[in-house]
Amino acid sequence: MTVDEYSQLPDDGIRYELQAGVLVSEPVPVSRHARVQMRIGYLLEAFVAPRGLGVVFGENGYLLSTDPDTLLGPDVSFVRTERYDPEEADRVFRGAPDLAIEVLSLSNRPREMHGKVADYLAAGAELVWVVDPKRRSVTVYRTLLSPRRVSGDEALDGEDVLPGFSVKVSELFT
Repeated sequence: MTVDEYSQLPDDGIRYELQAGVLVSEPVPVSRHARVQMRIGYLLEAFVAPRGLGVVFGENGYLLSTDPDTLLGPDVSFVRTERYDPEEADRVFRGAPDLAIEVLSLSNRPREMHGKVADYLAAGAELVWVVDPKRRSVTVYRTLLSPRRVSGDEALDGEDVLPGFSVKVSELFT
């Protein structure tokens, strides 16, 4: 399936992504997942907006590759101001976000999430966070080869993607 065919799908209340041209359904998140997703979005928006750094999204579609098409929608994402064109707001974003954040659900499989991280990084994402509410930790990826896990009172920071942003990992799960 192509992204054009994907855009013609009826709204049946199910969340879908395209992975190498294959339509994949995503289950509706449970409360813990949704709460962590909103908390991260809130913290990022509170940091990004006053500084005019860019745009924070929840479940925005990103066309990461074509032929076959891969269209993923991270739980939360950030795109720098210079990369965001409000004139294109009614279309899927072509390319990766600067920061992609996936919150693990009970249905996520390690191989599937590793594939998503690989897709984001290959498409140009500079930073990917995989948030694990069950373990109350975040795995930070700049490359697939050297992930770094942070938890508890350790700081999760925006590095050079969001310079100055820092939050204790434990604060994501309040």
